[in-house]
Amino acid sequence: MDNLVTSNIRQRPIRTLVSVAGIALGVSLVMLFTGLARGMSNDLQRRATNVRAELIFMRPGAVQLTATTANLDTRYVDRLKTIEGVEEALPVIRHFIQGTGGIGIEQIDGVNWDAYARMNGISMVEGRGPQNSNEVVIDEKKARDNNYHLGDVIKPFGTDEYRIAGIYSPESGARVKMSLEAMQQALEAEGKCTFIFIKLRNPDQLQEVAQRIDQQLSGNTIQPTRDVFTSFEKSIPYLGVFLRVLVVLAAVVSSLVVMLAMYTTITERTREIGILKAMGASRGYIVGIIEKEAILISVMGLVAGFAISLIAGYLIHKTYGLVFEYSWTWAIVAAAIGIVGGILGALYPAWRASNLDAVNALAYE
Repeated sequence: MDNLVTSNIRQRPIRTLVSVAGIALGVSLVMLFTGLARGMSNDLQRRATNVRAELIFMRPGAVQLTATTANLDTRYVDRLKTIEGVEEALPVIRHFIQGTGGIGIEQIDGVNWDAYARMNGISMVEGRGPQNSNEVVIDEKKARDNNYHLGDVIKPFGTDEYRIAGIYSPESGARVKMSLEAMQQALEAEGKCTFIFIKLRNPDQLQEVAQRIDQQLSGNTIQPTRDVFTSFEKSIPYLGVFLRVLVVLAAVVSSLVVMLAMYTTITERTREIGILKAMGASRGYIVGIIEKEAILISVMGLVAGFAISLIAGYLIHKTYGLVFEYSWTWAIVAAAIGIVGGILGALYPAWRASNLDAVNALAYE
C-alpha cells in the first residue's frame, strides 16, 4: 500500500505541489506571525529591563512605556528629587518613528544623556554622547544591523538630518537617543516629557517611596518598572485573539486545500478505485490509501512551511531589522494544523471513494 501511495503522488506532481503549497502557507503564516510577536515582545522587554530605575512617574492615562505624548511637565523632576528616598529623577520623551525600510515602527528617546548613562550603567563603545541639537546616539545592535558608523546621518523625523555622534552598550530602552532639549524642540514640546524614571536610594523601600510620591504629587500615576516590564506582549490589545484567529484560519485553509486535492484525486482515479474494489479491497483499505496520501502530503507541506518561515524570518530580519523568535509551543501548534488539517480534509473524499460502486467505477470514463 505504501508503494501505491507514493506512486499516486509521483504521477500527479502539479496537484501534489499545489497541495503542499497550501499546507505550507498555513504553517508558515502561523510561524511568522507568532515568531514576530514573540520576538518583538522579548526584544522590547530585554531592552526595557536594562533600565535600572525602580519607579516610573507619568500622567494618568499614559500607556506605560508605549506612550508617545509629551504631556508631563518637567518641573515635576525638581519636586520628585526633594522627596525622601529619591536619588535621581530623569525625564524622558519617548516618540515613535517609521521603521527602517518603511516597515513597522521604532522608538526614539529624548534624554539627559549623561544622567541616563550614569543611572543605567551605559558606556560609549565609540564616539561620545549627543551634545548638539542635531546629534543622536545608537546602540551596538542598531549600528550592526543597519551598518551605521560614526558620522552617518539619519532622518528620524522625515526631513531633518541628525548625525550619529556615538555608539553605546548595553542596549537600554529605545535604540536611538537624542538630547531631551533636541527632542522637545523637534516635537514643539518645550518643558514637557512623556514620563520620568525614578532611581531610589534604597530599592527595598519601593512601596514606601511610591506612597510618599503619591501623597505629595497626587493625581499622577506611579508604577514599579518591574510591573511595566513583565510582558509587552500581554500589553498589546487583542494580540492573543489575533493569533488564535490566525491559527484557526490556517487550519481551515490547510483542510480545504487537502480536501479539494483529495476530492480531485478521487474523480481522477475512479476506475483505479473500481479495480481495487473488484479485486476485493475493503472500505478500510480504500480509506487508508487516501488518508496515507493526505498525511504524506501534509508532512511535506509541514517541512516546507517550517523551511519557508525560517528563511523568510532571516531575510526580513536582515532587511528590516524585525526580530523573530520561534517557540516549540507554536511549532507544535503549526505541526498539528498541518497534520490534523490534512487528515480532516481527506475524510470526506476518502469516505466517498470507499462507497463507490465497483461496477459503476469500472464503467467510468
